[in-house]
Amino acid sequence: MRKVFTTGQVAKICKVAPRTVSKWFDSGRLRGYRIPGSQDRRIPRENLIRFLKEHGMPLGELEEEGWHKILLIGADKMFIDRIKDLLPDEDEFKYEVANSGFEAGIQAESFHPDTIIIDLGMGRSEGLQITQNLRRNPAYQETTIVAMAMEDEANPDALKSYGFNEIFKKPFDVALLAQRVRSLVEEKRAEL
Repeated sequence: MRKVFTTGQVAKICKVAPRTVSKWFDSGRLRGYRIPGSQDRRIPRENLIRFLKEHGMPLGELEEEGWHKILLIGADKMFIDRIKDLLPDEDEFKYEVANSGFEAGIQAESFHPDTIIIDLGMGRSEGLQITQNLRRNPAYQETTIVAMAMEDEANPDALKSYGFNEIFKKPFDVALLAQRVRSLVEEKRAEL
């Protein structure tokens, strides 16, 4: 996720000429800064988003890159509703739900999730197979995969060997999982 843009990059996002962006900048409507000893302008991401919203312009690719996308696999409706309450869409989270391994594969390919939460209650072997298939694909090497497992099947070492990053033993407090997802998001954003 880019944090600072050049006038040329902003022009591409806004689909205008670079000179137009320079005029917005010079008039003070689009806030940013100049590189010391240069005429080059830089616009921080948050200033660009604010400018686009104030002027009713589409956020385009900026909107999607700001979201943390979560794929929920095999989770029951009550859990899904609770996690959406704790990690609301307005707070830059976006969700998709899959109820089977087949749906999970399709959703993962089209949605490109940052975090995948798999309820092993859907079937332990199916959940493990989904995880192994995802880990074989280089596109999902950095994706965080979380297992929700019953106490008797929640051997952390065994589950991590299948490719899970985190294991939550059921029953658990959904607020703890939501807090863990938030901290994972913050860690990833700090790396960028």
